[in-house]
Amino acid sequence: MNNTNSSARPTASKDGKPRPPASKDDLNASAHFSLRQVITRIIFALIASAMISTLKLDYIESYLYDVRVTLKAMLGLSNPTNTPIVMVKISNATVDQFKGFPGFQQHTNFLNQLKKGSPHFVIYEFRNKDGKIEDIDGTEAERLAFAKTAEQIKEFYVPTDKTELKAEAGKLKFDEPLENIKIFSGPKAPDMYLFAKDSVYRRMLINYQDQILLHANVAGFYNPEIAALKNIRGRFEFLDSSQVYIHYYKQGSFPTFNFEDVLEGKVDPAVFKDRLVIVGTDTGKSVREYVQTPYSREITSMASMELHANMFQTLIDNSAPLRLPPWVNILLTSLISVLTVHVVLTLKPSRGLLLLMATLLGLALVAIILYALFTIWIDLAHPFLAIFLCYYFFIPYRLIIENRKSWEYFQKNKLLKQVEELKTNFISMMSHDLKTPIARIQGMTEMILKDEVALSSLQREAVDTIRSSSDDLLKFINSILQYGRIESQGVELHRQSKDINQIIIDVIKKHEFLAKVKKIKIVKELETLFPVSVDPDLIRQAFSNLIENAIKYSGEESTVIVRTREEQNKVLIDVIDQGIGIPAVDLPNIFMKFFRSHNVKTSTIKGTGLGLYLAQYFVHLHRGEITVISNSDQGSHFTVHLPINQ
Repeated sequence: MNNTNSSARPTASKDGKPRPPASKDDLNASAHFSLRQVITRIIFALIASAMISTLKLDYIESYLYDVRVTLKAMLGLSNPTNTPIVMVKISNATVDQFKGFPGFQQHTNFLNQLKKGSPHFVIYEFRNKDGKIEDIDGTEAERLAFAKTAEQIKEFYVPTDKTELKAEAGKLKFDEPLENIKIFSGPKAPDMYLFAKDSVYRRMLINYQDQILLHANVAGFYNPEIAALKNIRGRFEFLDSSQVYIHYYKQGSFPTFNFEDVLEGKVDPAVFKDRLVIVGTDTGKSVREYVQTPYSREITSMASMELHANMFQTLIDNSAPLRLPPWVNILLTSLISVLTVHVVLTLKPSRGLLLLMATLLGLALVAIILYALFTIWIDLAHPFLAIFLCYYFFIPYRLIIENRKSWEYFQKNKLLKQVEELKTNFISMMSHDLKTPIARIQGMTEMILKDEVALSSLQREAVDTIRSSSDDLLKFINSILQYGRIESQGVELHRQSKDINQIIIDVIKKHEFLAKVKKIKIVKELETLFPVSVDPDLIRQAFSNLIENAIKYSGEESTVIVRTREEQNKVLIDVIDQGIGIPAVDLPNIFMKFFRSHNVKTSTIKGTGLGLYLAQYFVHLHRGEITVISNSDQGSHFTVHLPINQ
């Protein structure tokens, strides 16, 4: 298979020479430096993560938790199954019907109707203060009747947010005649002064000073497993209490009936059989009837009785959110910090930013999946903050390092330019100084050859050798001069409309003698072409270099084909030889200055390594290109592409 190279670019060192392999000491030093860099970055990242982990981010963390609670409900994964809870609400319609809140007489009749269904628990979620139920009015006789009816229900409780100290147990009591109705501590715990401090209800107390509180007591009937507090999922200790986070179910998940419908017998009593019945208000007339939840910060987000239903159901299902311990948060924050520092100091900014965004989104997705499927709460605030702070903290550090490197590169580049300029000036000066004695040598040899004095065969051979060597040296000097001119100020085009075929014929005539010496036949296959705007001197030099190489590197009695043709608004000039070819490994480098193929270096064929470099440079000036197809020992096929319209 042929190998093709188009306008190859150098992949070796700047001087065109292959780079030497790194020594063992260099590799060890590099590895040591790299390891030191990695360790330094890890230390910086761990210091940053330690500082970030000490920050109080409860508000942000709670907000991110609320988002997961809401998403889980939206996905339909927060619906309770086989719940024993039934809610009865006093609504605005109830107030309108009774011309006010139902009094003790209506509540007594309601309880009598409720008893027919034999509920196991009745939770009366009404505010109580100073030994009285605030929301219910009536005469003393009506109070007494209500008290007697409530006492007939074995598990009738009025919850309160107050807690009793262990030494003061029994002080929470109603005044007569309600003294036998049990007030049970079942506090709702908003994050008002602690944790997120946003007044949202996320926690509930299950034990206070070794006293089992309302929700754990009642839920234990339906789920005996949680009778032992150690079996309650997600339990954590805070001050003198044991608490869990509330597993919020989708709003409206619990069966709800109107107070007046139960009172009037419109609800089948069997609905309440062995159920946990929560009675409360949802009138929209007082903010005290409602609580703020992870679903919404609206004042009327959820009725207080529905919050109690969620608290009971959390323990009945033993499905409290399991918040991973602090060490997991510290570990995750540390890993994220290390990753961020590594990305910032190693990768390109655009690539690094994409990776960090993917990390952030991936971490958020994992957290959402863990909560949605397993109700596991993984902290996100500190890891997220680690990404942002480490990124914005270490970006300036990277800029400082890069600016310092840029300054060093600038200084090195400045020095290299000075060295290059000195080298170019030296080459130019040396070449000019050499041209004069070479011209004298050539003149003297011509005089000797034209002189009528007969020369012996040895003398003539010596003079021919001198002339041939001086010609080679002059070509080399001219190449060096052209290279120096290119490197110093470049080459300007002086375009003229020329016949490419005529330029090629002139170049072939110039090299006929060299071809005859090696008995090489030059075959011309020239199509008729329109004149093309070119710099004749530069194009002639490019063609001359290609044809001379074809003759130089071809064997004796071989053929060199020079062909011209027109194709797709381009003039194509092919130079095809039957020479030694170019190894595939050298094809990418053949247009580099001073580069010579490996198989040529071992031969006796002389060359500067500038011929193809100059040819390509001159063709590129004309907005053209040179392509090559070659294999070892199979000849070479160079094609020059010159645009017609320039």
